[in-house]
Amino acid sequence: MASTNGQSDWNDIIEPGGSGTSGRDSLPSRRAARAAAGSHASRKAAKASSAGKKGPAKKKHRWAKRIGFSILTVFLGVFIAGMAVFLYLYNTLTVPAPDDLALAQKTTVYYADGTTEMGTLGDINRQIIDTTTLPDYVSKAIVASEDRTFYTNSGVDLKGIFRAFVNNLRGGARQGGSTLTQQYVERYYIGETTSYTGKLKEAVLAIKINREKSKDEVIGAYMNTIYFGRGAYGIDAAAQAYFGHGASQLTLSESALLAAVIPAPSAWDPAVSPDKAKERWERDLNLMVEDGWITQADKDAAVFPETIDPDTLNSASMTGTTGYLMAQVKSELLASGQFDEDKISQGGLRITSTIVKEHQEQAVAAAEGMNEVEGWDPTHQHVALSSMDPATGEILAEYAGADYEKRQQNAVTQDIAMAGSSFKPFALLANARLGGTVYDTYSGKSPQYFRGMGTPVTNDGGYSFGNVTLVKATAYSMNTVYVGLNDDVEPENTLKAAIDAGIPEDTVGLNDELLNVLGPSSPHNIDLTTAYSTIANGGERVTAHIVKKVEDSNGKLLYSGDVAPKRVFDVEEVSSIMPALEAVTKGEGTAANVDPAIARLTTAGKTGTSSDQLSAQFVGFVPGMVTAVSMYQSDDAGNSVPLDDVGGLDQFHGGDWPVDVWIDYMKPATANLPGDDFPWKVESNRKVHNNAPTPSPSATTEAPQSAAEPTESPTPTETPSAEPTENSENGNNGNN
Repeated sequence: MASTNGQSDWNDIIEPGGSGTSGRDSLPSRRAARAAAGSHASRKAAKASSAGKKGPAKKKHRWAKRIGFSILTVFLGVFIAGMAVFLYLYNTLTVPAPDDLALAQKTTVYYADGTTEMGTLGDINRQIIDTTTLPDYVSKAIVASEDRTFYTNSGVDLKGIFRAFVNNLRGGARQGGSTLTQQYVERYYIGETTSYTGKLKEAVLAIKINREKSKDEVIGAYMNTIYFGRGAYGIDAAAQAYFGHGASQLTLSESALLAAVIPAPSAWDPAVSPDKAKERWERDLNLMVEDGWITQADKDAAVFPETIDPDTLNSASMTGTTGYLMAQVKSELLASGQFDEDKISQGGLRITSTIVKEHQEQAVAAAEGMNEVEGWDPTHQHVALSSMDPATGEILAEYAGADYEKRQQNAVTQDIAMAGSSFKPFALLANARLGGTVYDTYSGKSPQYFRGMGTPVTNDGGYSFGNVTLVKATAYSMNTVYVGLNDDVEPENTLKAAIDAGIPEDTVGLNDELLNVLGPSSPHNIDLTTAYSTIANGGERVTAHIVKKVEDSNGKLLYSGDVAPKRVFDVEEVSSIMPALEAVTKGEGTAANVDPAIARLTTAGKTGTSSDQLSAQFVGFVPGMVTAVSMYQSDDAGNSVPLDDVGGLDQFHGGDWPVDVWIDYMKPATANLPGDDFPWKVESNRKVHNNAPTPSPSATTEAPQSAAEPTESPTPTETPSAEPTENSENGNNGNN
C-alpha cells in the first residue's frame, strides 16, 4: 500500500493531472510535453523578438498622435480665446471719434469775389468734398486696385488675413491683409498699426462700421482721407496736385493713375518712376475691366495721363506779394480771439478776404513801377500802399512788399514812417470842432517864432507868404500857418482829433506839443488810410480789416469782419474842411497832377514829407476809395536813411513819386466807381476869422533843418523818440 501510494504521489508531482499511469506508459507523453514546451518557448521567443522590432515604431506613432493632439488643442484654445476676445471686443468696443489728423484739411483764402483762390493756410493739403458728385469710375478705380471684394465682404477678408498671417509666420514681408474698410478705419479712427492686437481691433471696428455705414459712405470717407503723395490728402487735393484741377474733373485715365499709386505714392509717382506708374495704371484698368466697372473699349481708349511737375507744387501762398496778404489774414483772425492756430491751419475754413483781385494787381503794378525809376533800390527803398473802402473799412488792395519769403515785415501794417504834413488835416478837424473854417486867415511868413520856442519854424524851401487862408496854406503845405493854427486850437485838440480819426494812441512820436501838427509821429501806412477814411466817410470812423467772412467747409458762417462805423465828427465839420483838402489836388497844390488824371471824380488828400527826406507820403481819396502811398529808405541794419538820388531829383517830396504811384493805381482802380462827389457833403456857413492881419511877404534862403528819424520796425519800441529834436522845431518835418 505504501509503495503504491508513494508511486502515485510522485506521478502526481512529475505528471500533474496523471492518475495511476506507469512511468513507461507516460514517456511518449513526456516527449510530447517537452516538444510542446519547446514549441511554446520558440513561439514565445519569436514573439518576444518580433515585439522587440515593432516597439519603437509604435512609440513613434503614439508620440505623433500626442503632438498632433497637442497642436490641435493649442489651436483650438487659441481659436476659442481669440473668438472670446473678438466677441468681447465686438460687444465692448465702440467706434471712436475720428482722428483729428483725418479730419484736418487746408484752409483756403479767397479774394473778395469768394471764388477766386488767393492761397491756402495749413500743413495738411486736404479739401473734404462730397464724393457722391464725382464720376462713378473714380471710386471704382480705387475699389479695383485696393479691395476687389469691397462691395461683398463684411469689412474684413478672412482669406486675406490668413494669407498674411501665414506669410508673417514664414518670415516674409509683413502683410496686413487689410480691406479697404480696414484701411479706412486705420487712417480715420485709430492710426497706423501693424501689431496683431492692433489688427484685431482694426478688424472689429471694420466689421462694426460695415454694419453701421453704407459702402458708399465708407468709400467716400476713404477717398477724402487717404494719402496720394505730393503732399495731397484726399481725392480733391490729389487731383489738384497731379493734374491741376479738382476731383470733379477727373477722367478715367487720371482716376486709374491716382488709384494705382495709393500703396506707395512716393515710389510710384510718375515723376519718380514712370515705368512703374504706367504698369500700375494698366493693372488697375485691367482689373476694372475684369470686375465689370468699365468695358474693354473704355480701357483701350484710355491714354496714360500727363501729370504736373511736382517741383512746381511748392505753395506760393506765402511767397511774393501774396504772402503778405495771407499772413495778414491769419494775423487778423488770431487777433479776433475766435480762432487758434489749429483751427486756422487744420479747420478747412473758407476765408473770404476783402482784397479785390483786379485792384491788387493794379496796386502791385503801380508800386513796382518804381523799380524802373533811376536810382531806385528795392532792396533798401520801400513802397507801402493800402487802399480802403471808407464806408466799410474793407482793405481793397495792399502792397506790403515785393516778396514775403525774403522779408517778413509788412510795409503797410508793421513798418512806420514819419507822417510829416499828412498830419495837418487833423488840425483842420480840431479847428472845425471849435467853430473855425478853412477860410480863416493866418500869416504865411517864414521864418516865424512861436511861444516857448527858441528856434523859428520855416516853410519848405524857406519860402515866405503873406496872409493866407487855410485852403491855400493846405494846398502849399505851409508849416508856419499850421503851427499858428495849432497854437490857436491847442495841440491837445489836434492830438485828440488825430486819435478820433484813427491814429492809434500808442503811435511812436505822437504827442500834445505845439509841433505835433508837423507830423513828427510815425504811424503805419494803414493808420493814415484809416484816419483819412474817417474824413472820406463824412466823420464816421471804420475799422480797417482784410477778412470779410469765414465759413466752415459746409458753408456755415463762423465770423464776419464787418464792424459798424462810429461817428466821431459831425458831417458839417468834415464838410467844412473839404475845400482845403480838395485844393491840394488842384491848381498849384502839392498834388495838383491828381485832378486831371481822375477828372470825373472829386479828389482830395494831403502830401507829407519828413525832414531830411526820410519819408514821403500821399494820402488821397475819392468817393468810395481812400489810398495811402508811403516811401522810405533803410540801410542794411534797418536804420532810416534819406531818400535821395532817386529819379534825378535833388529833393524827394510827397508830391513827387508817391503821387505818381497813387495815380498809377487809382486811375484804373476808380474806373467803375459810380459817384462824382461825396454824397454826405452839406453846406457849411461858418464865420471867417482873420488871424493874421498884417501880411509880410518875403523870401529867405534858410535851408531846411533835419528832424527826428523814422525807422521801420514791427514794434513801436524800436522806433524814434516821441520828442522832436531841436532841429525839428524849424518845421521842416512838415514839408510838402
